[in-house]
Amino acid sequence: MPETGWVSVSAPYVRPRRPGEPDAWAEEAAQQGRVGTHQLRSVEEIRPPGKVADAFGFGPDDTAIVRRRLVLLDERPTELADSYYPSEIARDTRLAESRKIPGGALSMLAELGYQPHSAEERVAARPSTESEQQELDIRPEDWVLELTRVLRTSDGMPIEVTVMTMVADDRELRYKMIVHEES
Repeated sequence: MPETGWVSVSAPYVRPRRPGEPDAWAEEAAQQGRVGTHQLRSVEEIRPPGKVADAFGFGPDDTAIVRRRLVLLDERPTELADSYYPSEIARDTRLAESRKIPGGALSMLAELGYQPHSAEERVAARPSTESEQQELDIRPEDWVLELTRVLRTSDGMPIEVTVMTMVADDRELRYKMIVHEES
């Protein structure tokens, strides 16, 4: 069966980038002959939503730094991405600052001694909220896909939880996995 539409590869999004390497979204979009960018909407320290707090194993007083971004494809909104980091890791680092991080957040985590090792993703489809309709420029009857990714170190410590809310153009999310052995 021939492939149609966009097929995403997750692996580049869960590893630190090398110096000078473009961010994963810009690189993936360019491979399709398109332009992928993002805008940083806000950075703040908060008590995260329940599913994020649960993924981190947080108690009632634990907080996270959240970096909220609007993801664009050819200058059009395509996704809202909120990445959460335990405050004990992120506070007083570039992760807590309202500016881009050279090499990206995963490179910053690796520099801090938190090397990403494994990722778990869950996807759900649901009706869009009024806020999402405005930010993603979609209609009230449009649905969104919500992908939640938990990134862990080799000892199982969760270091990043990202909630991505994306336009569900055809209510299908397709992935491609490239499997190779490391030498």
